[in-house]
Amino acid sequence: MNGLEPGDAGLPFDLRNASNSGEARISFPEIVTDVGCIVVFTCNHCPYVIGNESRIESIAARAREAGISFVGINSNDPVNYPTDGWEPMQKRAEKMSYDYLHDSTQEVAKAWGAERTPEFYLLNDSGIIVYRGRLDDSPKDPSHATTSELSDAIDALLNGESPLIPRTDSIGCSVKWKV
Repeated sequence: MNGLEPGDAGLPFDLRNASNSGEARISFPEIVTDVGCIVVFTCNHCPYVIGNESRIESIAARAREAGISFVGINSNDPVNYPTDGWEPMQKRAEKMSYDYLHDSTQEVAKAWGAERTPEFYLLNDSGIIVYRGRLDDSPKDPSHATTSELSDAIDALLNGESPLIPRTDSIGCSVKWKV
């Protein structure tokens, strides 16, 4: 499963929102601003996500300040991973600054080709993916990071350029597929 790659258009979705933002559902391409958007496939239980939540919040804040919308999507199987169910998502969303969407059928993760949590997709103002992959090369310990691919890709987008590195392999837990 390769899914969407840089140069591809993001695929439409309409997902239930666990956040208390006032929006019961959020859809793509409506989230694409006149600058772009970031979609991150995430979850509640992955140690890579948990260990990076403050950095994910920082990149979400940076994106919003630049006019780039930011949403998280949880596609994990809530039957075999109950901590990724709707109620735990709502509880986690209380501490999140961005909307947290539920891909209960896993159709969005499959269509987009999400493989891990966290996995980031940066799209431009036309809804075209300009970067897909990881935040940086050290998801467990930010002090060991020697790269900043997502941040670099945001800089390139804001400067009207293409990212020097448009694709990296995400580092994290695999998406927990339904059996």
